[in-house]
Amino acid sequence: MSTELLAPVWTHLTQLQPSRAENIYFYDADGHRYIDFTCGIGVTNTGHCHPSVVAAIREQAESLIFGQINVVVPPQAVALAEKLNQVTPPSIDRFFFANSGAEAVEAAVKLARSASGRRNIVVFQGSFHGRTHQAMAMTTSKYVYRHDYQPLPGAIFVSPFPYSYYYGWDDEQTTEFCLKQLDLLLHGQTAPDETAALIIEPVLGEGGYVPAPPAFLQGLRQVCDEHGILLILDEIQTGFGRTGRFFDYEHAGIEPDILVMAKGLGSGMPISAIASRAELMASWRPGTHGGTYGGGNAIALAAAAATIDVIQGEGLVENAAMMGTHLIAGLRALQSDYPLMGDIRGRGLMVGVEFTGPDGEPDAKTTGAILQACLKRRLLLLSCGTYQNVLRWIPPLIVTSQQIDEALALYREALSEVMA
Repeated sequence: MSTELLAPVWTHLTQLQPSRAENIYFYDADGHRYIDFTCGIGVTNTGHCHPSVVAAIREQAESLIFGQINVVVPPQAVALAEKLNQVTPPSIDRFFFANSGAEAVEAAVKLARSASGRRNIVVFQGSFHGRTHQAMAMTTSKYVYRHDYQPLPGAIFVSPFPYSYYYGWDDEQTTEFCLKQLDLLLHGQTAPDETAALIIEPVLGEGGYVPAPPAFLQGLRQVCDEHGILLILDEIQTGFGRTGRFFDYEHAGIEPDILVMAKGLGSGMPISAIASRAELMASWRPGTHGGTYGGGNAIALAAAAATIDVIQGEGLVENAAMMGTHLIAGLRALQSDYPLMGDIRGRGLMVGVEFTGPDGEPDAKTTGAILQACLKRRLLLLSCGTYQNVLRWIPPLIVTSQQIDEALALYREALSEVMA
C-alpha cells in the first residue's frame, strides 16, 4: 500500500508494513521474518502481542472501553495505581495517568512548579523529554527536535551530563566535573530558591544510550535535598525492567520525588504516568491539569496492569539483566576486530555501540552504513546520539540467548560487509 497519504514529518527506518508480529519478530505479507531489536523504541518490553496482554485487551474491550475520569472513576485506573504502588518506593503513593511520554513530562513540570512555588527547571545535555513545546524546550539531544520552533518556553537551564566516553575520562572524574558544573550553574544562572526541579534520564535515550554513573545520581539527590529542589527521574525509556532493575534509579539506591513513566508500561497501548508522594500531589489544585483520555482509557489501563503482571510473573527484569550481560559480551568480542566500535555501554537490555573514526571523531557515516547492512539481513536496529553515531540495541525483555546470538551473527556479517 502507498504511504503517500501519511504526513512526511514522520521518518521511517524501513518501508516494512508488517502483517503480524509476535515475540521479537515482525512478519511481512510474504512471510519474511524480521528481528525487531528496536522494540518500538523501548515500548514492547513484553514482546509483540504477548498472549496475556492480548487477553487483557480483548476482555476489557468487551466490558468497558472508556470512562472519562472527571465523570466516573474507572476501576482499571484504581487497579493500575495499586500495581504501580507495589513496584515503586513506599514514599511514592500517588499516580496520575496520561497518554504519552511528552504529556507525562509536561505533567511532572507542572506538578514540580505547583508544589515548590518555584519556576526554573534544570535539564542535562543530551536529554530527550518530548516534542510538545515545554518538553521540546527541555530536549537537547539533537537540534532537529527544536529547529525553527523558537521561541520555546523559558526558565530551562542545561547542565552537563556525565558522558565519560565523550570527555575521555573515567566515571569518577566525569562525575566530579559534572557535579561541579551543576554547582556553578546554581550559583551563576538559576538560584536554588528559584529552581523547582532537576530532571534527568538516568540513561540518555536519544542522546546516545549513556548511563549516568550511580555516584552522579546520588550527587543529584544530595544537591536536591540540600536546596529543597525536586528530583524528577524521566524513566520513560529506562523503566519497567529495561535496565535490569524494575526502574533504573534502583541501581543508584536513590528515590525520586517525581517519577515519569511511559513506553514499556503499556506493551504498545498509549499510556503514561507520573508518580509522587501524597503531600506533593496534594498541592496540585484540582482542575489545573488533566486530559480527556488520561486515566479513562480502560483498555490501555488493563493492558498496563497485565504488562506489570507479565514482567513480574515471567522474571523479565532478571532476564533483562542476564541477557544484557550476554549481549554486551558478544559485542565486545567483536570490538577487537572492528575498532571503530569505540565504546560499548549500557545497563540491562539498553545497550549502545558508539562508532568513532581513527581520529576519535564521531563516525555517523559508518554507523548509518552498518544500520542499512543490518536491515538487508532483516535485523532492525536504530541509531541515536547527538552525532548519529550510536547504534542502540533494544531487544524485548523476553529475548533469549539464542535470539541474541542470531542477531549478533547478522550484525557481524553487516560489519564485515561495511568494513571490508
